[in-house]
Amino acid sequence: MSDRPRVFSGIQPSGDLHIGNLIGALDNWVKMQDTYETFYCVVDLHAMSVPYDPAEFERSRLNTAKVVLAVGVDPKRSLFYLQSQVPQHAELAWILGTIAGIGQLERMTQYKEKSDRSGQNLGLLSYPVLMAADILIHRVNAVPVGDDQTQHLELTRDLVVRFNGRFGELFPLPERITPELGARVMSLQNPMVKMSKTDPDPDSYISLTEDPESSRRKIMGAVTDSDRKVRYDWDEKPGISNLLELMSFSSGRPIPELESEFGDAGYGPFKKAVADAVVERLAPIRGRFKRTEDAEVARLMQKAALDARTRAEATMRLVR
Repeated sequence: MSDRPRVFSGIQPSGDLHIGNLIGALDNWVKMQDTYETFYCVVDLHAMSVPYDPAEFERSRLNTAKVVLAVGVDPKRSLFYLQSQVPQHAELAWILGTIAGIGQLERMTQYKEKSDRSGQNLGLLSYPVLMAADILIHRVNAVPVGDDQTQHLELTRDLVVRFNGRFGELFPLPERITPELGARVMSLQNPMVKMSKTDPDPDSYISLTEDPESSRRKIMGAVTDSDRKVRYDWDEKPGISNLLELMSFSSGRPIPELESEFGDAGYGPFKKAVADAVVERLAPIRGRFKRTEDAEVARLMQKAALDARTRAEATMRLVR
């Protein structure tokens, strides 16, 4: 066991992972390996709360794990596994569900949005309780979350207070970690909505493993506005602001420096520069992804699940 603070995060195996996932989560996962004891997983049980194709679901689970490893999550430095292979997640979720209020769950924004699109089911309603179990099964100290997950983390913290108040101090109160840049990367076709790997319009996102020319085409066709000024202003210029964040992340250059260089250059040269930076940033990830065998990924995930079950069982013995 490490004496470093523990952190947990998970990612759903639904659709292709895109540059928004890299900026908002996965790049941070890699960096946190230096300072935290890191627990990461593919949260496949969460992905079952909406309709899915079983064959595609299996392919997506493996592909998601493969991309996460290609990004730089190191199985020698992080415990990275499939959620469904560690049944203690579901057991703890049931126990926490007995102290979770229905009203609080029904007020969750994501529940309202997803139930309107996919129909109501118990999985959607109890999704945040399972997320709390994911966080607490390893008794972590912090969780990286974007704005859309803030409600879920607050529920987790409420459940910690309730559980510890009734049964004794067992779980630490997890703190929020928010990446400085790109907590919400927006769609290339509609900069008013978050980039999503399940968006039916493939031009709205850039997959981490897609062809460079496809990435360039999508960026050149990104929605902007009629004003030709390259300026960082989310209220007036959300499309350009989104592209500035993409370029800042990909190039490592601060946004004010990019504004100074491209402010009066026009959108064409600016978009070309963004595309060049993004393609260069994603090239090593695509290379590692192509070199990694599916069988090797499956073997690594099975081995990690054994370790995760052992660690999770130690927590569950205390809970029981």
